[in-house]
Amino acid sequence: MNSAAAPTTAAAVTAPAAPAVTESDLQIAGDILSVQHLLQPAREHPATVAEFVGLARSIAADRASWEHLVQYDATTRWYHRLRTGPGYEVWLLSWVPGQGSGLHGHGDSSGVLTVLDGELTEHSPRGPLALGPGSQRVFAPGYAHEVVNDTLDGAVSLHVYFPGLTEMPMHSCSPAHQAHVTA
Repeated sequence: MNSAAAPTTAAAVTAPAAPAVTESDLQIAGDILSVQHLLQPAREHPATVAEFVGLARSIAADRASWEHLVQYDATTRWYHRLRTGPGYEVWLLSWVPGQGSGLHGHGDSSGVLTVLDGELTEHSPRGPLALGPGSQRVFAPGYAHEVVNDTLDGAVSLHVYFPGLTEMPMHSCSPAHQAHVTA
């Protein structure tokens, strides 16, 4: 056997190196909300998801700015637009026991949901998720969910939408009741 041919044969058998994959912060760190150093402080006019999360956290921490506004209504969910800015709006909502949003989307808006008081349950295709005070959920356009107060106490939440919410399409089947429909 020719010794000069061996390296060529070996090279032909070796698999080519995989191309380098660029990973995002989310792929590297996981849930951005659980990695405090990736969250940025609130700016006067937020522009990134992290800044909108920071805005929601700063408002949540300033109880004096929102606590006196909260009202509870047994007939319908109470809501109050707390703030607007260029390309976003902030809503304060209260939830009496048993109240829910119904399965809905947010049109072209992304959002940050922050629980201020009490506990809410988010139902989505991934299943139910209990959200206590300080819990946050970030969602993109096209995300559909239902939020419900499944407890015996009132709850308060803060919602930041960017761009501002112009539509909230309702869906016909609630993920909370989907097991009953498909069974």
